[in-house]
Amino acid sequence: MKPETAAKKLGVLLDATPEAFRAAPVTRTTLQELQDEPPEWLVELRRSGPHPRPVVAARLGVSVAGLRRAELTEPLTTDEIQALLTAKPDWLLRERETHAAVMAENARIKRERASDA
Repeated sequence: MKPETAAKKLGVLLDATPEAFRAAPVTRTTLQELQDEPPEWLVELRRSGPHPRPVVAARLGVSVAGLRRAELTEPLTTDEIQALLTAKPDWLLRERETHAAVMAENARIKRERASDA
């Protein structure tokens, strides 16, 4: 698979990975090895970032669209994410409420469909 796809599956930003990772296709076996026994560079990337948007959104408890509405388009580090969680800007509180409401509605629909089946 392409390095970009492998980076997404590993939850890391492709640009932050070593050149050797970006230079060649990644086999499924190699991907599995990286997941089972991550090398130090992967452990460090997952710990401190920079993180891709889906990871940033998950850590903040918002959607990727919420990040876009807040005009956060650049990858963030763990320290930057922690600073936002500590500061609790208005946009973050609003987006967390919106995200929670959407998730609750999705759960309600899923329960309804399960009971109808």
